[in-house]
Amino acid sequence: MVERLYLDWNASAPTCPAAREAAIAALLAGGNASSVHAEGRASRGIVETTRRAIGQRFGVSHEGVTFTSGGTEANVMALRPGVTRDGTAPVERLITAATEHPAVLAGAGFHPHDVTVLPVDSDGRVRPERLDAALNADPRPALVSLMAANNETGILTDPALFTLARERGAVTHTDAVQAFGRVPEAAMPADLVTVSGHKIGAPPGVGALIRRAGVTVPPLIRGGGQERGARGGTENVPAIAGFAAALEGPAADPLAWRDTEVARNAFEASLLEKFPKATIFGRAAPRLPNTSLFALGAPAELALIGLDLAGIAVSSGSACSSGKVSVSHVLIAMGVSDAVAQCAIRASVGPLGAERAFERFLVALGEVIVPMTR
Repeated sequence: MVERLYLDWNASAPTCPAAREAAIAALLAGGNASSVHAEGRASRGIVETTRRAIGQRFGVSHEGVTFTSGGTEANVMALRPGVTRDGTAPVERLITAATEHPAVLAGAGFHPHDVTVLPVDSDGRVRPERLDAALNADPRPALVSLMAANNETGILTDPALFTLARERGAVTHTDAVQAFGRVPEAAMPADLVTVSGHKIGAPPGVGALIRRAGVTVPPLIRGGGQERGARGGTENVPAIAGFAAALEGPAADPLAWRDTEVARNAFEASLLEKFPKATIFGRAAPRLPNTSLFALGAPAELALIGLDLAGIAVSSGSACSSGKVSVSHVLIAMGVSDAVAQCAIRASVGPLGAERAFERFLVALGEVIVPMTR
């Protein structure tokens, strides 16, 4: 039997052993975090300890961390009219980018007429002058949402864009689901930050919306007063326990990814030697250390099947769209043709063993792709 090689960390990181054990222990212990008995207090302790740990990572009070069911809910919670900062007028419009996650591009609670979608350049980045123009085009208070790192290309957003938006009076939000743990938190200086546990090795089903001091967000789900009234519904204590454990692992430590970037860069250099006509997307831009999105001329659907049979799990783009036969909206926004975009393959590795993983992947690409492109 072929040993499997998992190269789809951007879709979901494997649950780390410590997170799995912590989640199981919390599941077996039981207890509602809103209850006053011993079991409930123990569950509450897990929730609050994790809340403080996340808050410390971003330099905010524990009161600024609201647990959600995942990144999508946190995004939808943040992107609604009524968000304010320091008592200013509530935001009335949204400015975002064409390469954002579908949960953001949908506009959440904003009317389509109140959503401005900024184009990106061929490197997948928003130009400051375009953001500045959008901010100045309408006097109404704005919310600017730009993802810290793109889930398909790994391209990083320039933190200076958040500074620009704040200088113009806008509230800022970043979908940091892919960036959290892989780049320093200083690269995500937004008023509102979305993170998700399963990208760093926690069980799926838990995320968080982080609010800087002075920022208020209306509740999305009203219910029993959980999360200090910010988000109704019983907290997912086992997943939150796993989140706390994953925060201590290498996938949540930006320093642990340095060797991964070296291995990724070496892989791409070798890829261009083996496939001279290859296209590597976003190679000239700052990117996540673990991500490589490229096209070799073979249809991605066929390539993924061949690689899967060879024991290698990769993606054609974001997991949220990989079940659909469609071209990446991210690549189209970057000016890539449909024909090339349909050949895109994304490899995303973990912080350990990246060099050997990329070496095996390169061999498999030669065995699978070369016959398809003759």
